[in-house]
Amino acid sequence: MRLTKLEHAALVLEEDGKTLIIDPGSFTRPTAESIGDASSVVGIVLTHEHADHWTPAQLNALIEAAPGIRLFAPEGTTAAISASDPAVKAEVTVVHAGDEITVGPFELRFFGGKHAVIHSSIPIVDNVGVLVNDVLYYPGDSFAVPEGIEVDALATPVGAPWLKIAEVIDYVLEVKPKRSFATHEMVLSDAGKSMGGDRIRWATEQNGGTYISLTPGDSVEL
Repeated sequence: MRLTKLEHAALVLEEDGKTLIIDPGSFTRPTAESIGDASSVVGIVLTHEHADHWTPAQLNALIEAAPGIRLFAPEGTTAAISASDPAVKAEVTVVHAGDEITVGPFELRFFGGKHAVIHSSIPIVDNVGVLVNDVLYYPGDSFAVPEGIEVDALATPVGAPWLKIAEVIDYVLEVKPKRSFATHEMVLSDAGKSMGGDRIRWATEQNGGTYISLTPGDSVEL
């Protein structure tokens, strides 16, 4: 399975000529243009409703290129999509922690359920982490641990209003991935990205894992 990291939270996965996209949001370049042949896209996973993880423009451009595309998201995101302007022209399959779904060559398993706390004044929204083909785990905006799973590759959030680097380090130490890379990085300066990546590297190596340094547009075989 080939992974390409785009800006911020957006990930593109390719397997057997089909494509799965995770969280194409407002901090990400137009995803339909970035991936070239968008007609290969069979599914989009949205971890939660915040705009840096999805926008109507991103979804509609992908749906126009691949009309049969399937969308998967938690309840709060589904409601936001239904109320969006411009309207998103697709139905969404609601997913919860514990659900398992197959779309094309991709096996999806969902974990967690809630976004990490940003502040007591800000509502906590639905959020799901997703495990793809028992290889890649991405927690969305949470530190949800996929219990009982030996994580091969962990997409690790590195910069956000809801996290501090001590929590990121503890999270990686707890998950013990064989490989890791940083994501959710567009709120950081270049210096901040480098510092955060170094901390993720250290935490990954404590359990014998390897850190992969990826910048937007980079790809790796998982």
